[in-house]
This record gives sequence, structure tokens and C-alpha cells, in this order.
Amino acid sequence: MGFFTDAYDLFCISLVTKLLGRIYYYEEGSGKPGSLPSNVSSAVTGVAFCGTLAGQLFFGWLGDKLGRKNVYGMTLMLMVLCSVASGLSFGKGPTNVMSTLCFFRFWLGFGIGGDYPLSATIMSEYSNTKTRGAFIAAVFAMQGFGILAGGMVAIIVSSAFKAKYPAPTFELDQIGSTVPQADCVWRIILMFGALSALLTYYWRMKIPETARYSALVAKNAEKAASDMAKVLRVDLEAEQSKVDHLTKETGNDFGLFSSKFDNNNYQILIIITIINFTNTKFK
Repeated sequence: MGFFTDAYDLFCISLVTKLLGRIYYYEEGSGKPGSLPSNVSSAVTGVAFCGTLAGQLFFGWLGDKLGRKNVYGMTLMLMVLCSVASGLSFGKGPTNVMSTLCFFRFWLGFGIGGDYPLSATIMSEYSNTKTRGAFIAAVFAMQGFGILAGGMVAIIVSSAFKAKYPAPTFELDQIGSTVPQADCVWRIILMFGALSALLTYYWRMKIPETARYSALVAKNAEKAASDMAKVLRVDLEAEQSKVDHLTKETGNDFGLFSSKFDNNNYQILIIITIINFTNTKFK
């Protein structure tokens, strides 16, 4: 549900940009519906991705310091608050509305950026080597369902408002074709993303801390055994000596700019970046 909500919140904005242009940037007598200026459109649609980049770096680091579970709750509440705040963007003028919308969308992306790596990390740390690939794939597959849900919500809300507040076409009535109630449509679509996140908050807080974090990072064998006992529903005995031996062998110097990380990950990251750039250019 984390990836489902992330995808919905990130991509639902593209479904309402034309409506934002018609509501806030229509010029009387222009003969065509209003549209967002290119710089405003880029800012509205792209600011959340900037926040996502910052959130991944910050919450990824914080998750290693405070634990996956604690930070997981922080990112979720940030997403809920900023989803609602995005829909409540105050002001009537285009400058005020777009400025506050961009502000809250950035912090929404910041929370999404934390949810992305934590969702994948928690799933991988709970999985065994046999099922890890399938579980991670299932997590990422929810992104497609989130995008699909965004389109469905937009269609349902738009259809409901169209039935409740019928309006003539733009050719017949340029001003009357965009009813005042249309301002509520894009707000509802954006705020709907808070619902799925809020519904999962209770279960997310009930998740025990991952045993790999408790054992290898926090070095607490008793908590690791207790957490895994809850998940597996069996009695496990803590063996602190094994944890100490394992952490002594592996060390704890696997930082972002360490030689270990460099040797194992940077080549893969470079290859993925090249592939993504090639695909984007091809599209």
C-alpha cells in the first residue's frame, strides 16, 4: 500500500493540470481554454520529484539511524498531511494557489521519497532468499495499480461533478463552460491520496522492527528474536554471541561513500542510470 499511495500521489497531478489551466489561467476573449504556462506546468508536475530525491537520501539515512519502523510512520504521516494540504491550497489568484500547491507537493514528494526505500527495505529484510525477488516485485508492481487508481478516481469525480453541475461546451459559452464548482474537482482528486495512506497507518505501526536491523545495526539479539517470533509465531531464543560475531566480521562501515559500497553498487547504479536515460530519450 505504500507504493500504491506513492504512485497515486506522484502521478495524479498530471490528470488535473489542464483543469488548473482552465480555472486559473483563462484569458477572456482569447478564443481558447486557459492553460498553465510552461514554467508553471513544469513546476507543478516536477516539484514532487525533487522532493522525492531529497526524501530518499534523508529518510534512507534516518532509517539506518532510528530504525525502519519509526521512520516508516513519519513518512506516512507526512504524506497524509501534505496530500490534504495540497488539496486545500489557499488563495484565489493563480500565483497564490500555484505557489502553495508547489510548496506542499514538494514536501509530499519528500515523504514519498522516504517511503520508497523503506518499503523495499522492509520487504527485503523480512523475506528469505527464496522469495525475496518475488516479494520485491510485488511491492513495485503496486505502483502500476496506484497510477490506474488515479485515473479511475479522476474519471469518477469528474463524472459526478459533470452530472451534478452540467455546463455548456467552450464553443457555446467560454466562461460558463467552466463552472465554479470545478475548483473542487482537482482538490478532491489530490486529497484522495491521503485516504489509502491513512487506512494503513494502524497496520504499519503494528509491524515489528525488522530482525536484520535489530541484529546487525542495533546489535540487539533479544529484540531481533522477539520481533521474528511475532512474525513467524514461534518461540526463538536470542543468541547475542552470534550477532556480535557476525557484526564483527561484516563491520559497520558500509556507508554511502565507502569503498565497500563503491565496489558493490556504483557500477550497477551507473548502468541503471544509462538505461533509464536511454529509455527516456527513446520515448
